[in-house]
Formats: sequence, structure tokens, C-alpha cells
Amino acid sequence: MSGISSALADAARRVVPVSDTPLLDAELLLAHALGVDREQLLLDPPDDIPQGFESLVARREHGEPVAYIVGRRAFWTLELEVAPGVLVPRPDSETLLDSAVAHFEGSAGPKRILDLGTGSGALLLAALDQWRQSSGLGVDSSPAALAIAQRNATRLGLADRAEFQIGDWGHGIDERFDLILCNPPYVAVTGELGPGVAEHEPHEALFAGDDGLEALRALAAQFPRLLGQGGLAAVEIGFEQAASAASLLARDGLSARLARDLAGRPRALLLTWV
Repeated sequence: MSGISSALADAARRVVPVSDTPLLDAELLLAHALGVDREQLLLDPPDDIPQGFESLVARREHGEPVAYIVGRRAFWTLELEVAPGVLVPRPDSETLLDSAVAHFEGSAGPKRILDLGTGSGALLLAALDQWRQSSGLGVDSSPAALAIAQRNATRLGLADRAEFQIGDWGHGIDERFDLILCNPPYVAVTGELGPGVAEHEPHEALFAGDDGLEALRALAAQFPRLLGQGGLAAVEIGFEQAASAASLLARDGLSARLARDLAGRPRALLLTWV
């Protein structure tokens, strides 16, 4: 086994307790220490272990998310800047985008998009990259998250079509949108999370009261006035919340249909006009 292979194997072993993808984590950390991307690392591995790799592995070993350590995260077709104070985008949330693509198949796509709780801007920017004729608004209560979202939009060349504003969900917004994307907090305060999540990621983006439905209660009355005819609101939920969330969101003329993620778990409710 080469020195690099041995170092990767050792790093992967060390992060097993905090990771479902230990070897991938090790590769991403080594690539970051080298200043290259993972593909380049795998195609042309270096001869020596770079300085700084050990400290990166130690941080991951203590539960810090890889995305915070390297400062970026791949999501949909994009690579996004992330940092402490903003939720790390997860593949599960791509279920919302898959559902939107299916909803608008055969049409020109949504003209106006709203992302409630935009965080890093992941959902909005991915949608704007998908539909190049669209424009959108991202809303968040965190100035730090909005600053990251704006930087992402600028770096990705989407700033001319993406607007970001501080706000309390949809309060004060007087417009109807073709597509609404929303990944609200939905974990009960006593709910269990993966290693390092509660310790490092923002609690306001994770926890939603005793039953995990506090944010959905606030949002339920807003979707009917924000969603345009023929449009779609895709709302991420916890995998045990399909029935309880649907009972809150299917109201005032909106129906709620379940979407599952790639693992087959309930992941989103899709709201459309009856």
C-alpha cells in the first residue's frame, strides 16, 4: 500500500464513528490540504502527505462537518460555499428539485421562484441554474446565511436573477410564485441527529419545537397566498411526518402529495392547487 493510500485508509478509519462516508471524507480532506479537487487527487495522487492533513482529519474526527472544514459543498449541479452558521446542504433536499423538474416537464418552467429559509441559497440557486429564464427570491432570518447566499450567487454568475432578503418566512411578501422551495427546520427538540450535527450546525435551521412541526404551522397559512395557479410548493419534511405535515399544509384549496427520496423515505410534500 502506498503512503497516500495508507494515509487515506487511516484517516477513514478514524472518522468512521462520525461519518457514513469515511473514505470520501478522507479524500475530500486530503484534496483540500493539497489545494486540488478530489478528481485530480484520484487521477494524480501525490508522493507525499501534505502538511495540514492531520489537523483536518482531527477536526473531522471530532464531528466537524467536512463542508465547514473545506468551506464548500456540492449540491445538485453546483458547488456552494458553506460555513458555520448556515445549514450544510444535503442530497436529501435534491428531492425538492427532482419533484419540481417533474412538475414543470414539457413547459418553459417556473418564471418566478421563492426559497423560504434559503440558507446558503442552495435550493434557489440550483433552480435558477436549472431554469435559465427564471428569477427568484431567497428569504432567511439570518444575515450571516444571506451573506453566504449572496456570495454564492455572485460566484456562480446568478446574482442578476437572484435576490435575497432578510425576513420571517413569507411575511410581508406580496407576490405569487410559480415555484416555492422550502427546507424548514423539522426536528423535534428531543430528536436524534447524526454525530456532530447539533454540535456544529445552526439550531434555528434544525429544531422546530416539541414535535418538529412548529415551522410548518407558521408556514401553512402562507403557502395559499404565495403560490400561483399551476405552480408547485415543495416542502421538505422529516421521514416520520408525512401524515402530520400533510394535515397542516393541505388547506385553503391546496392538496398535498408525498415525494420520497432516493432511499425510499418520505422526504417532501408537494403542494398544488386542487
